[in-house]
Amino acid sequence: MDRRSFVKGATAACILAASADSVTMGQTQGQAGSTQASRSTIRWKGFNLQWQQRKTDPSTKPAYEESDFQNMSNWGFTFARLPLSYWIWGKPTDWTYIDPEPLKRLDRAVDLGRQWNIHINLNFHRIPGYCINGRELEPADLFTGRAAERDRALQAAVYHWRYFAKRFKSVSSRNLSFDLINEPPKMRSYEGAFQERYVEIVQALVKAIREEDSDRMIFADGINIGQSPVIELADLNLIQSTRGYQPKAVSHYTATWVPKDEFETFKTPTWPLTDDKGVVWDRAKLKQEYIDKYKPLTDRNVLVHVGEWGCYNKTPHEVALAWMRDCISCWNQAGWGWALWNLRGDFGVMDSGRADVAYEDYQGHKLDRQMLELLREPPKETTA
Repeated sequence: MDRRSFVKGATAACILAASADSVTMGQTQGQAGSTQASRSTIRWKGFNLQWQQRKTDPSTKPAYEESDFQNMSNWGFTFARLPLSYWIWGKPTDWTYIDPEPLKRLDRAVDLGRQWNIHINLNFHRIPGYCINGRELEPADLFTGRAAERDRALQAAVYHWRYFAKRFKSVSSRNLSFDLINEPPKMRSYEGAFQERYVEIVQALVKAIREEDSDRMIFADGINIGQSPVIELADLNLIQSTRGYQPKAVSHYTATWVPKDEFETFKTPTWPLTDDKGVVWDRAKLKQEYIDKYKPLTDRNVLVHVGEWGCYNKTPHEVALAWMRDCISCWNQAGWGWALWNLRGDFGVMDSGRADVAYEDYQGHKLDRQMLELLREPPKETTA
C-alpha cells in the first residue's frame, strides 16, 4: 500500500524496533518530566504497520494481524510505528466526538506488542486540522489560515492527544510511545512563520499529554516533511523523528503522489545516482543529508530516529537494495534506528508487488527474502 492509499483508505487509517541493549526510564528535564531513553544504549529497528480495517468492514475484522507482530519478533525486530487517522475514532464534522469502540482494536495492538516484545509507537498521521495527504479535507488548517481557525484546530488536536494520554496512562513507556504529528508541511513564503507555529503546536500537545501522564515517551517529527531538525524543541525532552526518502528519484521513482518538484531527476534510477544538476548521490551524500544536518541536535544529546523510510516498488530491485544498504550504514554509524514503510505493501518486505523479485511463498504472503535479510544484518563498523 502506498502512502496516499493509506491515508485515503484509512478512514480508518510502523519504526521501528527497539533492539535496545537497555533503556533508561524516568529521567526528566525541568518541567518537561517526560520519560526519556538513553541515547547510548538504544537501537530501534522495525516497520510501520497500517490500520487494516475500514468503517464498512465487519466489526470482527482485526485492525492489526497478530502474525505481523509474531513475524517481526521472530525476525529480531522489536518496534512498530502505527500511523493513525483520527477519522478512525472521530470525525471531521465534530472534533469533540470520540468513539471509544474502534480504539479497542488499538488496545489489542498494544497488547500484541507486549506479548511479542514489540514497542508500539502511536502516530497521528491525520490529526485534527492536518494531514500530509488530503490536507484540504480538514474543516480548518492547523498551520495556516485565520488565527481563529488555527486555534480551533489546535484545541481539537490537544483534546484528542489528551484523551490518548488518559486512555493509555497505565501502559509503561517501555511498551508505548506517542508520535505527535506526521510530517509537518513545507511552507511557502506567503504562508507565514511556519517553524514558530510548529513549535507552538508541539509545546501545546506535549503540555497536554504530560499533564495527564508525565512519564510518556514522546516523539516529534522534524519540519520540512519530517526531514529537517527543530532546534527549538531540543529542551522538551523529546525524541525527534526524521525520514529516509532521499533522493526521491530513487525512493519514489514514478510515484504519482509526490510533487514533481521534489524529484532530483526522472531518469531510471541507479545507485549511486547523478541527478539533473550534476549532484552525485552516494553514501557520502546520504550522510550529509541524513546525519550531518542533525548534528546541532545530537550535540545536545537529543535522540533521533528514522520514523519512515523505504523504496517504492517501481525502482529496480538491485538499485533499491544498494541504496537501502547505504542508508542503513549511515544510520548504524550514527547509532540511529529506523522503521521501514511498510511491512506488507509497495515499500515492504512482503506483498510488495515488484516485477523483478523472485518472491518466497511465506505464510500465504510473497516474501522478499533478499530485502528482509538486508534489514536483519547486524551493524558493522563503518567509516564516514
